[in-house]
Amino acid sequence: DFRIFCGDLGNDVTDELLTRYFSHFSSFVKAKVVRDKRTNKSKGYGFISFSDPQDYIRAMKEMNGKYVGSRPIKLRKSMWKDRNLDVVQKKQREKQLLGLK
Repeated sequence: DFRIFCGDLGNDVTDELLTRYFSHFSSFVKAKVVRDKRTNKSKGYGFISFSDPQDYIRAMKEMNGKYVGSRPIKLRKSMWKDRNLDVVQKKQREKQLLGLK
């Protein structure tokens, strides 16, 4: 999929709010706000996924600088594909051992 890094998110922004702002793009897949594991507070950034590159490009142009919640958001191309495959596979094995997905 095509993933956008979404920065400068306020503490009031949730997965549902991001979804509401980006779901009008037809190939929208998912929105996720990254949270601190202990406190569950937002870390101030998240990711938005699209299945179509055209929607990805449109969203980058149309939504960058728009207010989502109390602040304007900053959008950039996500570097998620640059992750190390060994790390991803290790995390998947750990999840399976813990009985998660």
